[in-house]
Amino acid sequence: MINNKRLLIVGGSYLQMPAIIKAKEMGFQVAVADYNPNAIGIPYADKFYNVSTIDEQGIYETAKDFHADGVMTLATDMPMRAVAYACEKLGLNGISYETAIKSTDKGAMIKAFEANGVTHPWYYILENVDQLESVESKIIYPCISKPVDSSGSRGVVLISSPEKLKESVAYSSANGRNAGVIIEEYMQGDEVSVEVVVVNGVVHILAVTDKLTTGAPHFVEMRHSQPSRLDKKNINRIKELTKKAVYAIGITNGPAHVEIMLTKDGPKIIELGARMGGDFISTHLVPLSTGIDMVRAVISIACREEVDLNPIFDRGSSIQYITGKNGYIKSIDGLDIVSKINGVFEVKMLKNIGEQSKEISNSHDRLGYIIAEGSTALDAIAICQSALDCIELKID
Repeated sequence: MINNKRLLIVGGSYLQMPAIIKAKEMGFQVAVADYNPNAIGIPYADKFYNVSTIDEQGIYETAKDFHADGVMTLATDMPMRAVAYACEKLGLNGISYETAIKSTDKGAMIKAFEANGVTHPWYYILENVDQLESVESKIIYPCISKPVDSSGSRGVVLISSPEKLKESVAYSSANGRNAGVIIEEYMQGDEVSVEVVVVNGVVHILAVTDKLTTGAPHFVEMRHSQPSRLDKKNINRIKELTKKAVYAIGITNGPAHVEIMLTKDGPKIIELGARMGGDFISTHLVPLSTGIDMVRAVISIACREEVDLNPIFDRGSSIQYITGKNGYIKSIDGLDIVSKINGVFEVKMLKNIGEQSKEISNSHDRLGYIIAEGSTALDAIAICQSALDCIELKID
């Protein structure tokens, strides 16, 4: 396939590989921008620019130099500001810079939800730890503290009592790019994410994904599965809240990954990313469960090409993360057995022999993953579990 259009992908890490490979399959000329000259995706692209993914002016200049017809990134939040800045200045298809701020600053985000009637948790925003005294007496326990500008569960912590408040907020503050922290209601219930593509202001919901986390205190995501096993009534309520959240943030063209908690009082928004979902949800689970090529769709939107969002089938898919105790990985056995299990789509270690294993406090502590497909979500989950049981890690 030959395509004269040119796509700039912001980031060259393994997270961006699906977009780089797909764009090349679609016949695009592809450039990659990354601060790391050894990023894994660079050899697959036609051109490399040694520019940080969060350098707004640098990404704009790069897109201009490359004569890009589209600019995009996958599954990462902070580059969205640079992507939006470049798209806005060059008149390319994408989110506005204002929308990028609302989708990457949790304080701005929850204010936008509040202003547009999107059901949300109670919250207090602190510019820094010193402002804590002004809200201490108003806080209801347990609650959650997290940086306003981080992702991947970094800096997220459950605060069980007033005695833990100061150290928890300091922990959140230290794990953000800036000192800002948001303290909010601890919501309990069934957590889901919603995978969305918006085309010319029309919200298309591709999948609702069930989520399993480590729970308190850090809530790191350990498993995702599609389609959601919630009942139809609650799925419809979740979809309606998703649409309201997307409109509140201002996404008119492009993807969204919306996280929602189904509480005893109904669905409440957790947060929204104006990008495809990470953890291989959008790149692997969506096509495995629906047949929709979400990466192709997002590339097509960025370059103003026709988009196909029609599901081909209704199946199940799941990803299960591999974890370990504190220590160093001495051996890894069973991967060859796992790769031959019927329904296993992919198994990969993210950390290898000689590398450190840590108890889970954020997504970077996960050691590897298994992706499976089945006739239903339960089938896919069961295949992942069977595969997990075959893997033996020796950690000392």
